[in-house]
Amino acid sequence: MTKEETKQVMIDIIADVASDEDFTNIKPDVRLRDQLELDSMDFLDIVMELRKRHNIEVPEAEYPQLASLDSCAEYLTPKFEALGK
Repeated sequence: MTKEETKQVMIDIIADVASDEDFTNIKPDVRLRDQLELDSMDFLDIVMELRKRHNIEVPEAEYPQLASLDSCAEYLTPKFEALGK
């Protein structure tokens, strides 16, 4: 899976968790919580959806790696590759 595909996976998950948000102008290098109205429960839902949909565990200590779309891609792309995706 490419980094762009990983970003799209994250956008899809966030869209399901926070369906009332506008995703047309998301900047990939800006923290998602600064751009979208995501609270801590939304973030936990995103982490849970990653596990449920893609079998990817994100330890709590590594949550900061999911701050922006770019950091998500950097962190998650190798995990998708390890799963053969």
